[in-house]
Amino acid sequence: MKLHHVMSGPQQGLPVLLVHGLFGQGRNLGAQARRLAETRPVVTVDLRNHGESPHDADATYAALAGDLAGLIDDLGGRVDLVGHSMGGKAAMVLALTQPSLVRRLVVMDIAPLAYGHDQTTHIDAIESLDLTGITRRSEADRALAMRVEDRGVRAFLLQSLDLKSSPPVWRLNLAALRQQMPQIVGWPGDLPRGSFTGKTMALRGSSSDYVGEAGEAALREFFPQVRIVTLKGAGHWLHADAPEAVAETLAPFLGDGRDPA
Repeated sequence: MKLHHVMSGPQQGLPVLLVHGLFGQGRNLGAQARRLAETRPVVTVDLRNHGESPHDADATYAALAGDLAGLIDDLGGRVDLVGHSMGGKAAMVLALTQPSLVRRLVVMDIAPLAYGHDQTTHIDAIESLDLTGITRRSEADRALAMRVEDRGVRAFLLQSLDLKSSPPVWRLNLAALRQQMPQIVGWPGDLPRGSFTGKTMALRGSSSDYVGEAGEAALREFFPQVRIVTLKGAGHWLHADAPEAVAETLAPFLGDGRDPA
C-alpha cells in the first residue's frame, strides 16, 4: 500500500521517518519534524486507515510494518525510525523483522506487549457525533464533549475531522479499527527477540502508565540495547505535551545520520 507522506528538510542524507499513533496522522508530529528537518531529511507518514492514506480491512502490525517497508524502499532503503504508540509498535515489528531497513529506532510511550487500553470507547464517541450542520471544529468539540471529557483527547481526535466536506467526514477507517482493535492493543507472538541491534531509545512520559515495570522488561527482552528515557510532566501523547523536549531529545540521539549504527 502506498502511504501518504510529507517530506521536509534537506534532500540529501539518511531520512528520519516519523510514525503517528492510533487515531492520529503524520502532522501530529509536526513540531518534531520541523526541528529534525533543520539538518536531516524528514518524512511524516499517514498510516493506513488514517489521514490521507488508503483504507483497508487489514490493520494488523504485519500489514502496517509492510507498508512502512515499502515506503522506506521508495526513500532509498534505510531510515532512522521514530514511532509513537501504535506507530511505535509498527516500528518495532519492522525493526525486528527487517532490521536492515532501520539504522536507529525510537519508540515513544509504548512497549512490545499486549495492553488492556481498549480504545473502542473513542470510536463509539466519534460514531455518535451527528456532523449534520457542523462547520467549525469548535462546534464539533462541544458536541464531542458529551462523550469525551478530556479536552486534550477531544482536540487530538478532532484533528482527523475533515471540515472541508459537507457534511464533515472522519479521515479514519473506524470499521477496520474497531474490528482489529484486539490486534492493535495486542502484540504479535511470533517475533524474534534481539534481531535488531542498532541503537534504540524508548521515550516515555512520566505521567503515562504505558511503560511501567512490565513494559521496561518487555523492551529489554526484545531490544537488549535499549536506552529508556523519561520526560517529566508528559503523558502518553508526550510529543504534544512536551514538543520541544521531545524534539531536543530526538535530535542528538539520531545525530546526522552519517555513522553506520
